[in-house]
Amino acid sequence: MDLHPRLLRVFVAVAEELHFGRAATRLFLAQQALSRDVRSLENRLGTPLFVRSTRRVELTPAGARLLPAARRLLALHDEVVADVLGDDRPLLVDVNMQGHELPEPLVRARELAPGVEMLARFHGGLAAGAAAMLDGRLDVSFGRFAGLPADVRARLSQIPVRLHPLAVLVPDDHPLAGSAEVPLAALAGFPLDVMAGNPGTREWTDLGERLAAAFGLRLARPHAPPVGAGEMGHYLRRHREPVLATEGIGGIPGAVTRPLTEPVPLGLKNLVHPRGLRHPGLAALLAAVAELGRARDWLRRPPGSWLPEADEALVSA
Repeated sequence: MDLHPRLLRVFVAVAEELHFGRAATRLFLAQQALSRDVRSLENRLGTPLFVRSTRRVELTPAGARLLPAARRLLALHDEVVADVLGDDRPLLVDVNMQGHELPEPLVRARELAPGVEMLARFHGGLAAGAAAMLDGRLDVSFGRFAGLPADVRARLSQIPVRLHPLAVLVPDDHPLAGSAEVPLAALAGFPLDVMAGNPGTREWTDLGERLAAAFGLRLARPHAPPVGAGEMGHYLRRHREPVLATEGIGGIPGAVTRPLTEPVPLGLKNLVHPRGLRHPGLAALLAAVAELGRARDWLRRPPGSWLPEADEALVSA
């Protein structure tokens, strides 16, 4: 019988907290996923480990026997990983797009843990970053977790970072460029480019497809994605179709960003990492996300805004 360290880590967290919600928060997991892992461990062992009621959670005799052994196994597991990788292994963090500013959580994490090396990588999208994480070539990425395939999400952990308004990127002489903001009804007159030809940003395309379905928008045909700010500017001048973007993005030659309104559509950025990853840099990143999120109110939902149900479930979990 093989007992995955992830299942034991979940068991120890619940046993120490005696509360499924607090254990899920401690491990940065959705409570549903944590409960599923507990059931999986109980099924493998063939015995209940917890007595659950509406008011309390208690260890069964079998759970009480397992707890000290699980702690020893996890300590040995972490020791083996540290011996193989070394204590000074850098944390590899995907910031998605080269040429843009580093995410604030990474900047703050470096301040919180100056002795820990955290190296930025540029994989161009969360779908590409997720593939690298599952291959062991990357530790952390930022992007829209809900847009990843279910089998990929099952192997990763996430924490919501911030909600951000959506916008369109258009040439500076485009009809939509003359307005300070673009109501979604006005956008309906133009095919919306959601980068459908880029498999590395599949999570972003999924967001655009959901937006189009909700508000009756037309989608542009898939195409090979431009790489770099200069190529994006060239592409926009040639094709002239509004490109779905994040409000505030800039640096594209000959292009402007216009926020979408009526209602304001939102995207959700998540911090994503492989399940079971333990690294002081990850701990610093998670602390930075919590600190900045509270200070900036990053997860506050504006009244009357639109957010896909899959993303809303992650925010409210």
